[in-house]
Amino acid sequence: MIVNYCNSGWEIITQRAHGLLAGQICARWKISDQPNRWVETLIATTEHDDVFNEFSRGPLLCDNGGPLDFKMTAFDMEACIEMMDKALSKSRFIALLFARHISFTHGSEAAAKPYLAKLKKQEPQWIKEARSSMEEVNRAYALLEFCDAFSLLICQDQIPPEERRLEISQGPGGTSYQFFQQEQRLIVKPWPFGCDRFEVSYERLSLKDISFENDKVFRKALQKAPVELRNVIISRQ
Repeated sequence: MIVNYCNSGWEIITQRAHGLLAGQICARWKISDQPNRWVETLIATTEHDDVFNEFSRGPLLCDNGGPLDFKMTAFDMEACIEMMDKALSKSRFIALLFARHISFTHGSEAAAKPYLAKLKKQEPQWIKEARSSMEEVNRAYALLEFCDAFSLLICQDQIPPEERRLEISQGPGGTSYQFFQQEQRLIVKPWPFGCDRFEVSYERLSLKDISFENDKVFRKALQKAPVELRNVIISRQ
């Protein structure tokens, strides 16, 4: 989950809500630049964090009882196996994108290396079964990673003041994209989307308590937390 501290306590964005926002961004990608396996890429982008369900999976708290932000979590073998099993039951191409994402997020962790080596060994067979290519997988994953990065920046309120620019990520083809805030909208340069302006939204959960006794208590509070729908306008200019 994404955890933001504020004057009233904590603002929580679940992993699945963040993934849905990434999917909304992906859905607006310019048609002429969409990967050939478009629907699978869109589904993978939306579902890339679905296995991390705070209502059923933990740990959710750090040592002082505060909510555990996703940046403080480590490689979870059980979650990754479940994630890949679900992907393989749907599409080899989606499984390839998920495997690439696990490598991207946990590639520097020693505990993940044996599992990542196993995924890498299976990659040629999955590419063959998907009737795809490494180039096609690379291009589709670049789009997933761009949408994931943009969604995370929005959810974490990492929006620089005074129209200062911040890099989002490199998209398909190695193009580097930046954004800045102007009035009540986010301006993206260069513009990669199919329309000149669109709106996305995501849900935030608000918690007043600063610390919690255990995961069970926190999960119950999270399930009852007030929901705020936040809208974001993304524009060419």
